[in-house]
Amino acid sequence: MAKRSFVRKSLRLVAMALGAVIALMLLAILLFRFVNPPTSAFMLAYQLDNPPRPLRHEWVPLSDISPWMPLAVVASEDQRFPHHRGVDVDAIRKAVSEYKAGEGLRGASTITQQTAKNLFLWNGRSFARKAIEAGLAVTIDGLWPKQRVLEVYLNIAEFGPGIYGVEAASQAYFGKPARYLSQAQAARLAAVLPNPKVLSVSSPSAYVQERVDWIQRQMAQLSGLRYLEGL
Repeated sequence: MAKRSFVRKSLRLVAMALGAVIALMLLAILLFRFVNPPTSAFMLAYQLDNPPRPLRHEWVPLSDISPWMPLAVVASEDQRFPHHRGVDVDAIRKAVSEYKAGEGLRGASTITQQTAKNLFLWNGRSFARKAIEAGLAVTIDGLWPKQRVLEVYLNIAEFGPGIYGVEAASQAYFGKPARYLSQAQAARLAAVLPNPKVLSVSSPSAYVQERVDWIQRQMAQLSGLRYLEGL
């Protein structure tokens, strides 16, 4: 009896702790719809891992970002962004099928999922983390307008070691504010997002340049700047 009572109390404590974490996450997501996040989980991790190195980050509203930049990341990372509910179910099913077939676990992350990961979670490829990421993404999509998702994503995404957000990236690589980025420059920034610690904006490899060209073609095929006008 004492053992069963201990187990029940332990499970109750775990449930209460889990409930508290979920409540805090919901509160943070709701708060960040209106308040700009001062930092992110990925930025904090960088600062802990690299204490001597400075972190470059400057928040700018979406209105101060070139309209080519959100189009570039949508064309590169998540072309169904205007239409899905935070996760792309078809893309996830395809990724799981490929994993079961022995092809390795690929991301299949939407921009909303990447925003949730960068803001709250850790880097990794486990199913547990992906499940949490998907749950957060659905919640974010339900509480934030699409424009806010893009605004937060572009302000916390990593574009190179210690360079977070499109304003810091634009200043570092092109010496100009993000509002003046050209179509080609926006595509070049978007091209490194899959792995900004390896892929370089300042010294683009042949692979990066191929991605830049592909992204620009996709931007045109999506009807250009008109694609995101209805968000």
